Amino acid sequence: MSEAQTQRSLMEELYNSTLKTFVEGQIVPGTIVSKNNNEVIVDIGFKSEGFVNLEEFRNPAALGIGEVIDVLIETIEDEDGRLVLSHSKAERLKGWQKIADVINEGDVIDGRVIRVVKGGYIVDIQGVEAFLPMSLSAFKGMSNDDITSRNYRFVVAKMNKQRRNLILSRREVVQKEREESRESLWGQLIKGQRRTGVVKGITDFGAFIDLGGVDGLLHITDMSWSRISHPSEIVSLGQRLEVVILDFDRENSKVSLGLKQITSNPWDAVYDKYPAGTVIKGKIVNIMPYGVFVEIDRGIEGLLHASEITWQKKMVNPQEMFTVGQQVEVQIINVDRDQKRISLSMKQLEDNPWLKAEEFFPVNAQVKGTVRGFADYGAFVELEHGLEGMIHVSDMSWTKKINHPQDVLQKGQSVDVVVLAVDGKGRKITLGLKQLMSNPWPEIAQKFPVDTVVDSVVIMTSNFGVFVKLAEDVEALVYSSEIEKDEATKLKPGDQLRVKVIKVDVEQMKIGVSTRV
Repeated sequence: MSEAQTQRSLMEELYNSTLKTFVEGQIVPGTIVSKNNNEVIVDIGFKSEGFVNLEEFRNPAALGIGEVIDVLIETIEDEDGRLVLSHSKAERLKGWQKIADVINEGDVIDGRVIRVVKGGYIVDIQGVEAFLPMSLSAFKGMSNDDITSRNYRFVVAKMNKQRRNLILSRREVVQKEREESRESLWGQLIKGQRRTGVVKGITDFGAFIDLGGVDGLLHITDMSWSRISHPSEIVSLGQRLEVVILDFDRENSKVSLGLKQITSNPWDAVYDKYPAGTVIKGKIVNIMPYGVFVEIDRGIEGLLHASEITWQKKMVNPQEMFTVGQQVEVQIINVDRDQKRISLSMKQLEDNPWLKAEEFFPVNAQVKGTVRGFADYGAFVELEHGLEGMIHVSDMSWTKKINHPQDVLQKGQSVDVVVLAVDGKGRKITLGLKQLMSNPWPEIAQKFPVDTVVDSVVIMTSNFGVFVKLAEDVEALVYSSEIEKDEATKLKPGDQLRVKVIKVDVEQMKIGVSTRV
């Protein structure tokens, strides 16, 4: 062999010894020799350099010339005769090779959600992409930004090592974590302890607060020292708030919470802050038939009873006088801290007109008033100075029997009356209507002396006799003993009846008659 042939043979052996054996699907190290806008050129020791798509790198700008990376040989020679490599597939395959022998279905692993896809999420598990179905994610109420911002623990729901397919579930992990958190929380609860929770439900009677695995009830009465109509006035769904543990029953899984207890009870200092006699402005928060509740400070309410609204004797209707939210000025007349009760008054802010009632309305004085209401026994008349008097039915007519005051008067009617009696302490003024004219009974007694026979008209019948009219505004009673029972039952108003006067009582203003003429 010539020297040239020998040298050529040595060169071929040297060349062949430097070439490695490469097969598609193989992972090999390579050195970055250059990069452009689309690709990274990598030398793996093959006869030609390979190409990796630039999009496969998370941070292409950080790639440096001479840096060694692992790549997977996808195609030794494509249509253009190029060596096609993949860095991302190499990383995934390395990841599969790394985890394939160490995890199995049912194992708990850590991972990070990297993107949202149709029907679920893609999770990075040590460089391997796994699928998390939406139904197994337990991400309820979380935004996609929140979901992809941190790591989570998952259960391997299904794993196919040959196909490199990995399906995860987070639901079981969350359930287990909640159970562990619940058990831990029950061991930490102490009465009077403050904890932060999230409002997860609102009802008419309160709100349910998630304390981190254990739900507690914040009752409406423990939300505020002030009166509220509905829990939604204080809390809202999803709201985080600090509450106090009032009581708990682990066996029955019940926790009672308080919100108002975080602040001091305003009733503790009520005696110092609101002594009797204090005049203060407040807001009406509730109106009842018997009075109105006035909030004089946050969490402090007092009752303005209907009897303390005005000096008028008759009961007023608060629902006609006030509206919720109205500002009123009141005086504190009594405070009971133990019962959490404050009695208020409006009339105490004014001079008591009853103390001067006798001066305002002397007996026998003729005054004007307005009819404001009725009872079966009389009519109530509003007088000046906010006072009220009453006309009894017996003082409405000298001669007529008044069955009801509305037979004589109407509500709202202006009337002249005579003051018959005044009791300032008892808050009573007795008025008379018939006293405006002289007593006609002395004349009636002369006109209808005993034994006078007269034709009368039946007014009404009763079980004790028959009422008849002798003349205009003159009535008499036929005693039941002075008329036959059969005859009395047949009578009706308007019938004529001949009678004889048998009794005249001027003092009692009564005439008794008989049909036995």
